[in-house]
Amino acid sequence: QVQLVESGGGLVQAGGSLRLSCVASGRIFTIRTMGWYRQAPGKQRELVAAITSGGGTNYADSVKGRFTISRDNAKNTVYLQMNSLKPEDTAVYYCNADVTAYRTSSTYTTDAYWGQGTQVTVSS
Repeated sequence: QVQLVESGGGLVQAGGSLRLSCVASGRIFTIRTMGWYRQAPGKQRELVAAITSGGGTNYADSVKGRFTISRDNAKNTVYLQMNSLKPEDTAVYYCNADVTAYRTSSTYTTDAYWGQGTQVTVSS
């Protein structure tokens, strides 16, 4: 019904930058909060950054000042600009969105959706 597709991961040296993108598609009526989570091997998934439909943002302390989340509501897309990357940023990054989608032409349902994940590896 709704799909989230991430792109932009890869291998980068410490101090480098990457930009992640996530596009939502499907029978979308509106998208509320969009966010990025990450999960490193052996660790729990954690919130990296989130942004509301109005542009309010929230960041994990570990990425404040280095990462910037933004979104283009017209394109149903959320971005994560990651600068000054550190080896401890290595993880699979997942996009998340709270989406109200059409069930029929006049009814809706709201659910949280996840992307498939994109690997970010930062070498020292």
